[in-house]
Amino acid sequence: MAETDCLFCKIGRGEVPASRLLETDDVLAFRDINPQAPVHILIIPREHIASLGEVDESRAALVGKLHLAARELARRAGLDSQGWRVVTNVGVDAGQTVPHLHLHLLGGRAMHWPPG
Repeated sequence: MAETDCLFCKIGRGEVPASRLLETDDVLAFRDINPQAPVHILIIPREHIASLGEVDESRAALVGKLHLAARELARRAGLDSQGWRVVTNVGVDAGQTVPHLHLHLLGGRAMHWPPG
């Protein structure tokens, strides 16, 4: 998929509206439009990367920034005492529906294991 056709790239460019919660030069976070928990936030790199399966050493710092954003957003949402989950899906069989690397930050309810 070309970056020009990617839904999350369009959100990043402001072409598609989203409830933005955090923005940096490298990272954008917004509310999921189909939440699976009381808190369900998507955290994406601004750079188009299809999935974690495409990440190499050169992007290690970026992956770290995504996780630090998740920690900050969980704190802001008041999830520190309850706990929270971060998930990324790689590929169709894992449930990835948008081919752009993204983390799901989930919280606000008890989570179960195994998740799927």
